[in-house]
Parts: sequence; structure tokens; C-alpha cells
Amino acid sequence: MHIPDDPGYYEKFYFSPGDLGFKSVKTKFGKIGPLICWDQWFPEAARLTALKGAQIIFYPTAIGWHPKEKNKYGKSQLDSWITMQKSHAIANGTYVAAINRVGTESKGKKKIEFWGNSMLIDPSGKVIAKAGNKKQDILVCEVDYQKIDTSRQHWPFLRDRRTEYYRDILKNPEDE
Repeated sequence: MHIPDDPGYYEKFYFSPGDLGFKSVKTKFGKIGPLICWDQWFPEAARLTALKGAQIIFYPTAIGWHPKEKNKYGKSQLDSWITMQKSHAIANGTYVAAINRVGTESKGKKKIEFWGNSMLIDPSGKVIAKAGNKKQDILVCEVDYQKIDTSRQHWPFLRDRRTEYYRDILKNPEDE
């Protein structure tokens, strides 16, 4: 749905934003909410996907550091990414599977080092499985869907929304 415009990877010139809305797909493993890469930074995308019934929100992504910025911003950027994934799980009472590349990609003089750290987070924000950042890995773990009901009962964020006061979310600050 959301397309980034990052130096060296001007994706808005190659891709169009999605226009089919947010989905939940019923599979034999549960209801899966697919969101891709840049979508992971938008709480509205996670919320709408959860409201469509997703039990696990999947974020396949390719995110990392520009090598020249890693020393200064690297830890902060990675910590922000992890915090966002945890917050999506907590705020929506869902599991979040954040899947990220590892390795380095070069495009002329431009390089990006993908930070890996793929993880599965439960509805309380606990990381229940996490990969490293140096080599490809496969995470396999069990998901207890009862934790979704328990989380939503104890932290009823979806129930207690005050949607009648959310109209302003439709406004773009750049238009004001």
C-alpha cells in the first residue's frame, strides 16, 4: 500500500501504491494479514488488517542501513523498527511476523546492508523467535491463537476505540 522514496532506491518511480485495501486471508494455518515492507511503519495499516480478522500480520521486507550512516544511526534505526513491530502486535492483539533480508546489496556506488533480525512477536509484544543478522535463517515455532483472545480481553484496545472522533485521521497535514 505504501511506497518509499529512499535515496538510491526510488521505488515510487517503479511501483504504484496498492489500491485494493487491507486484507486478511484465511489459510489452513490461520488468518494471515499480508503487508509489505514500508507498510510496517504505518499503524493504520496494521489496525485495518487486524480489523479484517488477521491473526498474524506478515511484513516481508528489505530494510537496512546505508553503510555511511550505520555507526551514527544504526542502533537507533534497528531499535525503532523492532519497537514498531512490537507495538503493532500489542495495539492490535495479533502476532506479527517481521521478515527481513540479510547481506549487502550494491547498486553502483550505493550500498545497503540489510539488518536481518527477522522475528515473530506474540500479542503481548514478546519476541518468541528471532533470527540473527549475518546469515539466512528459518524460524519455526508454534503459535497459540488463544493468546489473541486473552490479549484482547486484558488489553481491549480494539473494543475501546472511539471511532466517532477519528475523522481527522483522514486529513493530510500537508493539505492544511
